[in-house]
Amino acid sequence: MFHGGLLSKLRGFYKWYVLGLVSVGYILGELGHYLIGTTSKVTADDLHYGDKSCMLNATHLHLSQLPVICEKVNSSEICESLSLNGTYYCEWGYNGLGIDYQVLAGPAFMAVFTVVGVILGVVADKYNRARILSACTLVFVVAILMMGSVTEYWHLVILRMIMAAGESGCNPLATGILTDLFPEHQRALVLSIFNWGIYGGYGIAFPVGRYVPTLNAWGLSWRLCYYSAGIVGLVIAAFTFLTLREPERTTIGEEGAGNAKPADSLESGKKMPQVTIWHVIAQPRIILLCLAASIRHCGGMTFAYNADLYYRDYFPDVDLGWWLFAVTVGIGSVGVVVGGVISDKFVSRMGVRSRVLVLALSQLIATLPAFGSVVFGPLWAMITLAFSYFFAEMWFGIVFAILVEIVPLSVRSTTVGVFLFVMNNVGGNLPILVDPVSKAIGYREAIMIFYAGFYGISSILFFITMFFMDGAVEKPENKQTNGLDNSAYIHDETRQRQEARL
Repeated sequence: MFHGGLLSKLRGFYKWYVLGLVSVGYILGELGHYLIGTTSKVTADDLHYGDKSCMLNATHLHLSQLPVICEKVNSSEICESLSLNGTYYCEWGYNGLGIDYQVLAGPAFMAVFTVVGVILGVVADKYNRARILSACTLVFVVAILMMGSVTEYWHLVILRMIMAAGESGCNPLATGILTDLFPEHQRALVLSIFNWGIYGGYGIAFPVGRYVPTLNAWGLSWRLCYYSAGIVGLVIAAFTFLTLREPERTTIGEEGAGNAKPADSLESGKKMPQVTIWHVIAQPRIILLCLAASIRHCGGMTFAYNADLYYRDYFPDVDLGWWLFAVTVGIGSVGVVVGGVISDKFVSRMGVRSRVLVLALSQLIATLPAFGSVVFGPLWAMITLAFSYFFAEMWFGIVFAILVEIVPLSVRSTTVGVFLFVMNNVGGNLPILVDPVSKAIGYREAIMIFYAGFYGISSILFFITMFFMDGAVEKPENKQTNGLDNSAYIHDETRQRQEARL
């Protein structure tokens, strides 16, 4: 009896264990993804890629003390001749920026990530998701580990593509598993916690990428960052393979209960054709949601790929590594949880439309302080960044809570894969324009446009999307719901068929 009672209690915690396991795996994948941004300067200096510029090399000096600012000098001869009290304080070398870096950070990763993500989304709807996720985790972990051994720029490009192939399965596979394990009233919170792995990953990348290379432990410099992440990742991959099990695929609401009206399934004595992925993604609300998410994703990717390099460039005399870690991981965590809780609280009263409203308002509030984080000096930049981050990071989990609620179970993982394909191709590749725009109007101005400016645009698009969503759906009093309620999709599908008969 005791043994049975203990097992019963442990089973109750299993779904939370799964959430923790897949979230840690996602964090490690995203750490490997974003480490290139925080280690790019030392990596570029070792592998010789990207742009060269004049940079401050005396950490004990402040910009106010310098007769000439290093970053304003465009000649290597002048750069290396600048001195203060007999001390040469500038160096000419690889700064980690340039088109080589932007390609490495964005398109080289996204080209594979998006295509393979769609394929794995289709596969996940038909085969064992737990086993596929285990294999994907192993692939990206091994790629991260091997990135520490590269000797050429193209080695890094190839391994980032392999890492992208493995990591591309994390979101569609884990999203499907988690939505089958957790009920509706916890869904946005759970998906927010999981998708926070993106921000947790690049938040941790700030201190790891800044401080681990300077230790130069065992002479490994920046390579130790990848070796360490890869070793921890191997442990997570082993736990994923050994302990993660495929949950029962859950259908509820009208689709799962099988109580749809005859008119909903038959027309003129003929059975209605099965819903396909093309019927789903062609809906205006899906298209608008994807467009808004793509624009918002571009803003986030621009900051993620350029934050460390931007603050190093404009404030070379101020160490902001731990500040950036505290803001992205600490403040971002609170924002993720608050966004999920608020969204889950109101969805039962107002329907899926309330989730989109939370998206629109949160991104609108985040926009102005996002501009402040680029315009102000170090102290106020971090303060406004923290305020912006709190509201900005509410978005990702809520977007996918909306998505899984308005699509049918039969194409759920496929839809998530297609959605990620579009969102990452647009949002993940647009930041490559930062380089040519920065050369035309300035680096700060380019960051303002593609980071803070795109936050504002996304808030407008989310607000428009809200009007294409249904309100609260009335549920029968005795109806049991254990998992994913996609009645919002069924309601919309029924309405379209009724309109077609008129």
